[in-house]
Amino acid sequence: MSVTINDGPQDLPDQITPSNSESSPKRSLGEHVKHIVRAFTTKQGLIGTYDYAFLFKPNLPFIKKSKRRAPFFGLQDSMPVVLSLLLGFQHALAMLAGIITPPIIIASAAAFDADITQYLVSTSLVVCGILSAVQITRFHIYKTPYCIGTGLISVVGTSFAIIPVASKGLGQMYKNGMCPSAADGTPLPCPEGYGAILGTASLCALLEIGLSFMTPSLLKKLFPPIVTGPTVTLIGVSLIQTALEGWAGGSGSCLGRPTSGDYMLCPSNTGAHALPWGSAEFIGLGFSVFVTIIICERFGSPIMKSLSVVLGLLVGCIIAAATGYFDKSSIDAAPVASFIWVHTFPLTVYGPLILPMLAVYLILMMEAIGDITATCDVSRLQVDGKLFDSRIQGGVLADGLNGTLAGLFTITPMSTFAQNNGVIALTRCANRKAGYAACFFLIIMGVFSKFAAALTAIPASVLGGMTTFLFASVAVSGIRIIATVPFTRRTRFILTAAMSLGFGAILVPDWFTYVFTYTGDNKAKAGFLDAIVLVLETGFAVTAFIAVILNLILSEEDEAEETESLAGDLVERDEVENGYAGKGAETRSGPSTRLSGGRTAAEESKI
Repeated sequence: MSVTINDGPQDLPDQITPSNSESSPKRSLGEHVKHIVRAFTTKQGLIGTYDYAFLFKPNLPFIKKSKRRAPFFGLQDSMPVVLSLLLGFQHALAMLAGIITPPIIIASAAAFDADITQYLVSTSLVVCGILSAVQITRFHIYKTPYCIGTGLISVVGTSFAIIPVASKGLGQMYKNGMCPSAADGTPLPCPEGYGAILGTASLCALLEIGLSFMTPSLLKKLFPPIVTGPTVTLIGVSLIQTALEGWAGGSGSCLGRPTSGDYMLCPSNTGAHALPWGSAEFIGLGFSVFVTIIICERFGSPIMKSLSVVLGLLVGCIIAAATGYFDKSSIDAAPVASFIWVHTFPLTVYGPLILPMLAVYLILMMEAIGDITATCDVSRLQVDGKLFDSRIQGGVLADGLNGTLAGLFTITPMSTFAQNNGVIALTRCANRKAGYAACFFLIIMGVFSKFAAALTAIPASVLGGMTTFLFASVAVSGIRIIATVPFTRRTRFILTAAMSLGFGAILVPDWFTYVFTYTGDNKAKAGFLDAIVLVLETGFAVTAFIAVILNLILSEEDEAEETESLAGDLVERDEVENGYAGKGAETRSGPSTRLSGGRTAAEESKI
């Protein structure tokens, strides 16, 4: 049954209303052809009557704001071609910063050269476009009640959660000799290590695929906000360290400000406008990005607000180019086009990565459930019932399949992106056509590798100013999840126990490195010990495991005890107020403060 919500002026031909996509009539092939021809050959089909100025009107104090809101475009409603492309391009740009950041950071951890880094950025864009289309399309599995995909604008991008695990894993591989190092200890390119990350990620994605066939209510019971909240927070906190290191000049060999060698300056002694790590010039470049993001949020138009991170990056790049921080040689040397499998890596399974990688996929699953729920909400679709549960099942299954496919496509795991829900809310467009347009632009950006080369040539300080903001938003998302948890003695205990070791592992990264002293030839035993070390030194992984275990073994508290405790606080507050007010207060408000329902605090304490 279609639900009509009139929202705004009724004389707008583009004023449309959301409807249940599953109940929409099916078009024949001829009707599809006529619709496409009409869309590209008529003014109404190409441009429509949409108020395009709404997207670009800045929020300045002296500019009068329009009281007429833009029309809302539902899931399958007709919308002009130009508007679909424009909003799709906006979605693609909103995703851009999040998509390119993980491959750049992981490539740096694996000591890859500019050529491989450019390939990873290009491929990440292409793969995100392809796998986002899978989520948006929604396929029914033959002769089953299950689906693949959500059927919404549920776009996917390279996950941030993999960065701490990949960085720690590669560091461990360099220590145990799986990855090569130069005579002076400088890490050399390690395609075998990166291939081990891809192979392990593809295997561990089977966990999320299996869990997708469980009911959403059971998944939320096993992994409630008390588990996912602190875990997501720790992911963001651990990433901020890498971002700030980049802001100050880079997280590579120049980080320690060595007094000799090729990396006394950042990015290297021969780099463009090389300076010592932590120089004021680097800090200023990153600060220009950070301030631009804030200005866009305060004064920007709707399209500027959703693209504030990209615009901040653009301003930082302009300043860096004008002051000589850009090295154009890598852009000139890059090929014109690229695609998946131009470079390949040997896929293997690295045992110590399995446990942390399983934790990553649990987080990605709960993140997908939350993001899909938010997408349904801003798209004006039901957030409960069988159809909603089917969208959750399809979205989680697609998320798991995307993890496996991404590894085969030479890219680390994918996750649903929450920032595009903000684009839907700002532009009031939940139409799948905009989602497909975003996929198209992402693939185009990735195919033309000169674009990826320009992105990888961005100075580390500019990228650090942007990623600091991005990674802090991940931590804030975790705090928001924690805020939904009622603070009882039980939940406070779980949070304290889980986050104590999580924060400790971030602040003292090698605290568990020297616990095991085994040096024998038993590779299975050595790998098992390495896995324990990797879990306990990865902040969010140890937090997730402790929170899951404590949430299952600690019994729920009686809510009456919490109420009684609260009533006791009310009595104490009442006594303090009476003590300050004296008899005058008693004359005005009676001998004791009345609570809702007419009871005094003293009476409430007896309940």
